[in-house]
Amino acid sequence: MDDANIKKQNWDVKETELFLEILKELDMKKCLDGRKVRNNTLFKVAHRRMTAAGYHRSVDQLKFRWKLLKSAYYKCKREPDSPTPIKIQGWWRYEQTMIAIMESRHPLVGAGVKAERSDDMSKDSDGESSMLPWAQPCPDSGAHNNSTIHNLDLIVGLPPRRPCSLCHSVTPVKRMCSVPSPVDMTLGLSGVNPEPCPRISVQFVPIKMDPEMDSQLKIGFIGAGNMAFGITKGILSGNVLPINIKVSAPSSRNLGRFQELGIAVTHSNVEVVCSSDVVFVAVKPHLVPLVLNEISQYITERHIIVSVAAGVTLATLEELLPENSVAIRLMPNLPCVVQEGALLFARGSRAKQEDGALLCSLLHRCGLVEEGPEAWIDIHTGLSGSGVAFVYLFAEALAEGAVKMGMPSALAHSIASQTVLGAGRLLRDSGKHPAQLRSEVCTPGGTTIYGLHTLEQGGIRASTMSAVESATERARELGRRSAARSRK
Repeated sequence: MDDANIKKQNWDVKETELFLEILKELDMKKCLDGRKVRNNTLFKVAHRRMTAAGYHRSVDQLKFRWKLLKSAYYKCKREPDSPTPIKIQGWWRYEQTMIAIMESRHPLVGAGVKAERSDDMSKDSDGESSMLPWAQPCPDSGAHNNSTIHNLDLIVGLPPRRPCSLCHSVTPVKRMCSVPSPVDMTLGLSGVNPEPCPRISVQFVPIKMDPEMDSQLKIGFIGAGNMAFGITKGILSGNVLPINIKVSAPSSRNLGRFQELGIAVTHSNVEVVCSSDVVFVAVKPHLVPLVLNEISQYITERHIIVSVAAGVTLATLEELLPENSVAIRLMPNLPCVVQEGALLFARGSRAKQEDGALLCSLLHRCGLVEEGPEAWIDIHTGLSGSGVAFVYLFAEALAEGAVKMGMPSALAHSIASQTVLGAGRLLRDSGKHPAQLRSEVCTPGGTTIYGLHTLEQGGIRASTMSAVESATERARELGRRSAARSRK
């Protein structure tokens, strides 16, 4: 393919986001280190994954897109306040992902020595040969204190010299192993006479967790309702295996659909906690205190407790949980079932940034995952949790209007659902304000402006805003009630 054809291909938002997500998953900080063999292999893997997702790009097109994205990243870094537009349309959508990819590489990469760095070919998760040296679990990974993998990087503070034999004896370790924080090591052991080498600063660099990187990560759900099922479906669409998930519920009414996915089920909440690292508490808000009281004595520092109960605050969760427990409050919505959810979470006082990164990595197949202050969670409940039902009501009304005018009901509902889907995707992918897209549909004296006038006369704007407000206030009320019950 010639240069002109490589450059003229247009990329939409969804395609670029998928491309960056693939690169992120392939551990960019190890692969994009300036070695063409590694880069070529990486882009071949990305090409195959993009093709499998329905985006047919050549390897050269992927490389050119990556070149443009890198140029935009460096321009923003050099000139953050520059009025000159970025060449990448909708750059703001990709900026955080690019920062995560580019800044995960140590600034001294190329000037240091990578411990246990091997040039042997290994198999990619998709079966294609690649140069991806994933960190491996400790031999005692059966214990459940292992929630984060660390890679031992030896960063040399002096110009590179020929490394001594001891430098290559260091192996990756896990957090559960007793390893001191960054220290200076003086190289010298009895019986070993390595060549003299400079003092080396040992730095433990956490790798962003992905289920693909830790096959031992265990996930549990207390509660088997629609929200738990939606999150589970999203998680399974990633790299998590059904064997690593367990679900509990007091009755068998909802457990059958989990069993159909190959997931183990039980009636014991304690069993779920004891066999999991990440525990989703997906029960009704008024049941949260009862559930946490039941399982609290089995919760350890290795656990991450994620509550999806509407209105239950982090303060309430931390009050009910043992001291030093890691709590995260998450509000998903039902479209997680089809990997198009909108999820917002807030970390508790003892939850670290790595815990949030782990949750993002776990849920990224569920849809859009964002972190924010807890004050936004109740608003998100009204906007997106309840907002799904508001959209369904509008879609139903659209279809019923068509039925009134003579269209068959089945066809009307099919077209209405596709209209909502298409409008939503265009709104998301274009990056435009809804008002701008709405005005683009309207033509002077046309059908759309007449229809919009009728909707405005009916107060659709004010009614919708009031609906979000009412749902938000209800979520806050549930939070106050839950806090009051927990104090009794």
